[in-house]
Amino acid sequence: MKSSIQFIFNNSELGAGTRGSSLGSTTILEAAKAKSSKLFLNKNIIHIKDFNELLDSENTFPFAKHIDGVYKVFEASSNDVCAVLLSNKFPLIIAGDHSSAGGTIAGIQKANTGKRLGVIWIDAHADMHSPYTSPSGNLHGMPLATALGIDNLESQRNNVDIETAHYWNKLKSTALKPEDLVYVSVRDTEKEEDFLFQNLNLKNYSVQEIRSLGISNVISSISAYLEPCDIIYVSFDVDSMDPELSSFGTGTPVLGGLSPEEAKEILSAVLLFPKTLAFELVEVNPSLDREKKMAEVALDIIEHIVEVLDQK
Repeated sequence: MKSSIQFIFNNSELGAGTRGSSLGSTTILEAAKAKSSKLFLNKNIIHIKDFNELLDSENTFPFAKHIDGVYKVFEASSNDVCAVLLSNKFPLIIAGDHSSAGGTIAGIQKANTGKRLGVIWIDAHADMHSPYTSPSGNLHGMPLATALGIDNLESQRNNVDIETAHYWNKLKSTALKPEDLVYVSVRDTEKEEDFLFQNLNLKNYSVQEIRSLGISNVISSISAYLEPCDIIYVSFDVDSMDPELSSFGTGTPVLGGLSPEEAKEILSAVLLFPKTLAFELVEVNPSLDREKKMAEVALDIIEHIVEVLDQK
């Protein structure tokens, strides 16, 4: 590829509901060593400061847990992703929980001022909650709300305090337009997110639709849908896959997802889009996976997409 791959590890799990995703990248490295993979050999990996020590302190933000720390991670990851892109490299990010994506998107926007961003979000969940609507307060369910700059006050369930609102407003941007967002494999949403799907006319390719239409036709449709965009970011949550076909080693597994082979085929295609400039894999949680199978599945996917990216 024209630009070399730069691995970035963001081990923050401040936004997760279950601890353990901070160990995802380490377990993937261990899986690589176990199979004598040279994927990470002699690679200069960027490690973003995770601020996970805040998890040992009392949380004072019930509707956006540890948002003060997430903001710090957001700023650090945004700066690093921006710097990597400006050095003409391709950021390949392995992150803990999915709140990381907010910082990634902010960094992409910072490095590409004035360019229209398209996002392909491959996930079991829509991740569009805000502190005003979240039933859990976990920020890994909110990154797209930060990128879209939405509160969804029409669906408000929580009375948010001033300090939480202050941090939330600092996280929000207008980096992404609803018409430039494509979901793949989303199948577990709450009513507040269903409201946004309907009112923002959001596009989701369900697993059933993918299998009915065929992956090649779906890829052609996604390409046409995002044609107005100048650049594209691909975000892949391992819970987009069916846990019975991959592993239950992720924080919020949902049945009925993609197979690992389907995931690889979709990722191969969208990463070969000329406009795709960054990729992120998230939510591998070895603490929920005694056999560490998800790390092996994730490693196989990463090895595959690195081979694909080398073709660009």
